[in-house]
Amino acid sequence: MSQNSIVAVIDYGMGNLRSVWQAVAHAAQGLNVDVRVTNDPAVVHAAERVVLPGQGAMRDCMRELREAHAGELFGAVLHAAVHKPLMGVCVGMQMLLDHSEEQDTPGLGLIPGQVRKFRLDGMTQPDGSRYKVPQMGWNRVSQTRHADLHGGQPHPVWAGIPDDSYFYFVHSFHAHVDNPQHSAGETEYGVRFTSVVARDNIFATQFHPEKSAEHGLALYRNFLLWRP
Repeated sequence: MSQNSIVAVIDYGMGNLRSVWQAVAHAAQGLNVDVRVTNDPAVVHAAERVVLPGQGAMRDCMRELREAHAGELFGAVLHAAVHKPLMGVCVGMQMLLDHSEEQDTPGLGLIPGQVRKFRLDGMTQPDGSRYKVPQMGWNRVSQTRHADLHGGQPHPVWAGIPDDSYFYFVHSFHAHVDNPQHSAGETEYGVRFTSVVARDNIFATQFHPEKSAEHGLALYRNFLLWRP
């Protein structure tokens, strides 16, 4: 990484900012980077890479992002999503898709696909208990492989993290990507769904790396080192 490069954690009023900042800053130790929580479009434009967190309703997240700094922050994030490494987290991942069933909300359209509600009424887990929505807790993520991507290996941001590792989830909606090659990880919770999306310079997770102990920190560090 370049000397004193900026990693911008986007503050638009809808993310778990303190814990994300702490985790990314911890993961960045020794990398000579400046991890900043910011809503300043100029800082986002100057950043080498961007983290887009999000929690709550996707409609609220989209509205707050669009309205921040009279739309200038929204434009800076879209520019970053095309030109530099960007990592979405939780609702920050869902926002990257075309549309969410949650309140019929349009997304950013950066990754073709839909965000769907869990429909698990009456379904039971292998231990006999009923599935609950939202999914809250630890679950496995299977790293996907595509023959014509990354030499048939998992996405580079998975480097050194064992397949089927556990990560921490809190969500009622899940991603369905139109192109299977945009899935970098999958999870089972009543249905099998895409829990990690990736396309070009974008990598995004439904789970919270900042709540996922050593594997979550490793994922953030890999993102900071990733050269798409």
